[in-house]
Amino acid sequence: MVLPLDSLINTVSSRIIASADELTALDSAIGDADHGLNMKRGFEAVLADRAKIAALPLPDALKAIGTTLVMKVGGASGPLYGTLFLTLAKELPANPTVADAARALAAAVDAVKARGKSDVGAKTMLDVLSPLAALLASGNATFANVTSSVDGWAEATVPMKAVRGRASFLGDRSIGHMDPGARSSAIMVRAISDVLEGTA
Repeated sequence: MVLPLDSLINTVSSRIIASADELTALDSAIGDADHGLNMKRGFEAVLADRAKIAALPLPDALKAIGTTLVMKVGGASGPLYGTLFLTLAKELPANPTVADAARALAAAVDAVKARGKSDVGAKTMLDVLSPLAALLASGNATFANVTSSVDGWAEATVPMKAVRGRASFLGDRSIGHMDPGARSSAIMVRAISDVLEGTA
């Protein structure tokens, strides 16, 4: 499958940038109130290099995005999202199949777990990325069930108690708030699904 890289970069970046205030509001409740600003800065840099990145083969494009996010996004999100994209860059061929995507995302999730010393249920981006990887691995993934599930995965972090990152300092007070990293992951996943389905 040849991916529409220009459209993917534009849609993912634009939606993250447009969601900066929402992400900041979520992070102000349980974090440093900088997730939205940091993600906006990172994806503005990606968007600025959109034409150059989109002209690259998929693995090189993902590596460029990951490197940009590591350099431009502050806090924990830069290294974690950088790890996600850089691992996908290593694992995906230029024209991936769904099976390639499932295998690559599973490897990327493991890399994010190792980098963040975290796991599913700890109120992080993994609570969106891990169920997505499981859905892809099941062979039953469709655009419809990805888009109908992804917001629920982020919503499921609301009753969780944070055990990693800045939010963990709040203990039980972190309960009742959506994790901003889970929300930004959900925004990206929905954007990618919309582009590939042709509805973006």
